[in-house]
Parts: sequence; C-alpha cells; structure tokens
Amino acid sequence: MRKSKSEPVVLKGGQQDVPLDYTELRKAVLVLRAVNHKLRQRMIDLLEENQRMTVTDIYIKLRLEQSVASQHLAILRKAGVVKTDRQGKYIYYSLDSERLSQISRLVEELAI
Repeated sequence: MRKSKSEPVVLKGGQQDVPLDYTELRKAVLVLRAVNHKLRQRMIDLLEENQRMTVTDIYIKLRLEQSVASQHLAILRKAGVVKTDRQGKYIYYSLDSERLSQISRLVEELAI
C-alpha cells in the first residue's frame, strides 16, 4: 500500500511493469470519466464533424436544453478535451486534437 501521494505506483502484470504517477493518474481518471458518457461522446463526434461550434449550435443539433449542453461542455473543457475561443459575445468550442491523442496513447499503454 502506498504511504503518500508522492510515492510512485507501479502497475504489475502483463508483459512489463508500468510506473504510474498519482497526479497523472488522477488527471487520466478525470478525462476518461468525461469521455465515457454517451451525450458527451455525441458532442465530441459533432465537434469532430463541424470543427468548431457555439453552445447554441450544439444544443440545437442535439435537441437539448441549453443548460444541459453547457454543463456537459464544461466537463469536457475541464478535462481538456475541448478548447474555447471567444469572439465577441460568442464562445466557440473545438476539440483539442493533441489532448485526444494523449488520451488515446494512455489508453493503449494501459491496455497492454
């Protein structure tokens, strides 16, 4: 059992041991929980198709209430999956492709 958060954690099993950083692991959990939701997955797909959209565009396309769309976008933003760009009174949401690549690599590493 680990004595402190700063002590390294090693995932044993498989072909090789995988050292895990507690802080990075907590971030990974946040991200995986964010993307493991059907509605947020639909939002990610929609943003992938359209490059960038406002919350209004998203809630109209997905037939949601504005508050529901905003709450889910906030979760995705906090996890670093989407990024925002303010232009005047509009906030445009787009996918952070670099972050999505990092998530994909992490999942592949843990699946080995």
